[in-house]
Amino acid sequence: MEEHDAPEVRDENGPSGAGLMVLLVAAEFLVSAAGLVVEIVAGRMLAPYVGMSLYSWTAVIAVVLAGLTIGHWVGGRLAEREERAIALGIAAALALAAVATALALPLLQALSGPILGSAGTSVLGLVVLAAVLFLVPSFMVGVPAPALTKIAIDRAPHAAGRALGRMYAAGALGAIAGTLLAGYLFISWLGTARTLAVVAAVDAGLALVFLGYAGRRRGRTAVAILVAMALSAAAAGLASAKSPCTVESDYYCIRSIDITGDVGTEARLMVLDHLGHGINVRDDPRRLVTPYVATIDHLRRLRFGAHPVSAFFIGGGAYTLPRAWTEGPSPDLVTVAEIDPAVTEIAVSDFWLDPEKMAIHHHDARRVLSNSGGDFDIVVGDAFTDIAVPPHLVTKEFFALVAERLNDGGVYMMNLVDRMERLHALAAVHRTLKEIFPVVEVWVEAEDFSAGGRTTFVLLAARTPTDEARVVEPSTGRIFARIPPDRVARLVAEHDPPVLTDDYAPIDRLMGALSW
Repeated sequence: MEEHDAPEVRDENGPSGAGLMVLLVAAEFLVSAAGLVVEIVAGRMLAPYVGMSLYSWTAVIAVVLAGLTIGHWVGGRLAEREERAIALGIAAALALAAVATALALPLLQALSGPILGSAGTSVLGLVVLAAVLFLVPSFMVGVPAPALTKIAIDRAPHAAGRALGRMYAAGALGAIAGTLLAGYLFISWLGTARTLAVVAAVDAGLALVFLGYAGRRRGRTAVAILVAMALSAAAAGLASAKSPCTVESDYYCIRSIDITGDVGTEARLMVLDHLGHGINVRDDPRRLVTPYVATIDHLRRLRFGAHPVSAFFIGGGAYTLPRAWTEGPSPDLVTVAEIDPAVTEIAVSDFWLDPEKMAIHHHDARRVLSNSGGDFDIVVGDAFTDIAVPPHLVTKEFFALVAERLNDGGVYMMNLVDRMERLHALAAVHRTLKEIFPVVEVWVEAEDFSAGGRTTFVLLAARTPTDEARVVEPSTGRIFARIPPDRVARLVAEHDPPVLTDDYAPIDRLMGALSW
């Protein structure tokens, strides 16, 4: 039977079959879109607290899928009831979804510390935190799908296959739309807080529609109260939406923090997601507070003295070193590849960066370096944090590209964070660099090294060794030292790490993301 030959089923107390089908398809589209928006926003919400990594996304996706699975099962049970009862159940589920979505950000701010502080491992903490925040909203938006589909099939018994196909297609299209809108539009335009408030409002609006469709049924008053609570929560969320971020860009939650009291003069700390990425002192660009940044600066002077150099920076952050190296009467020729233009904008507005003093490219560093026409004296890798490392920037193939872009006496320096009780990542990156460079040195600020725990190392790769193995900073007394080569060789031999390649670079696991 052709689709236009299928008889139209009417309900004396409800919409016609055609009108109802439009409602069902639209509802399935919107509910699926809302669910995927929450999933994408979840990763950004967690970033200021745990960073954004393979582990955080794994926890979010697993929790959301678990919630949808439970919701679909419950929705299937709901679908066994008569149509008006199904509509009331859908209204209740969407009202609860709206309330849970509107409360997600306040709950995150209240519970992240206790949960992450008491969880034994980062994986456990991530999963528990994600479950507390996103299991309920995902569960509730999973309920309507089978229930809506059951109504659609019942209203078109002679075209059940086509009704089923419409609902599945609507859900898939909604999921695609929600993903694209959240990733490319909502987060950067509205921010996470307002995006969640809009999703809560959509869920509450749909709950109101199905509450009206359910008619006068037992329990309608309780659901109406839930809908009112959901609408109120969404309105309150829109009115008081506040993100912990100074700026929410397409890549990071960026925070600008005044630390004048700690430094003793006007200074700011840039935090990307949950970790600091540079401290700038307003009136003294050459004052380098962060130990690994000072280490790289001392190595630059050990290698090249006071002579100007050409330098390429992988990652800008607060532009601390580029700002320092372009200061004074003999500035270095600096090129910076910073993928996020919002980072550069806030560095200019809050961190006293003069972008005219350097060449800045807002593209992936590997792409910029590959297309670069010139050679450099120094390439600095500063795009690495503790649990979130761009894997394509620590591979043998990338290091070979770096070597091709260095002058004969050029050096590559990169920071790397690892835990003193593990050092698997340090060993793996050292072995990988040795595949390309004859000399690979490991430097560290002595106080940071002696403190244990999470330590920031600086790896220097070149064709010739550094003449000195220890530097004392006269103004502060800080000591920067090279770890003896034989000690590093024993570490690499003991761990026997893999050579990291474009095909296999498990840097997240090697960095010890399974423990704080």
